[in-house]
Amino acid sequence: MGLFTRNTETAPCTVEVCHKFEELSAHVRLDNGAVIHPGDSVQVQGPPVMAPWDHHVVERRTAKITRASALERFWTRMTGDLEFMELCEFSFSEEATL
Repeated sequence: MGLFTRNTETAPCTVEVCHKFEELSAHVRLDNGAVIHPGDSVQVQGPPVMAPWDHHVVERRTAKITRASALERFWTRMTGDLEFMELCEFSFSEEATL
């Protein structure tokens, strides 16, 4: 893998979409054991998987994995912690009572 080159590969995958009162989730599992590293992207091929209300849908698809270059992987690792901190909410004020 070069400093600026990106590789693309395909892998079979399983897509699970749950649309219930107790759970609203979507998961993709790569069936060939491929590992996703920081900076890599995965795109599931085909039309969107739609689950009607109160159903759990499981479909087999093909995923296109685009591997990050060495430079992109390094940049993702260095800036990942900073982007995570944007998700955190901090408050240093006292509780106000009326």
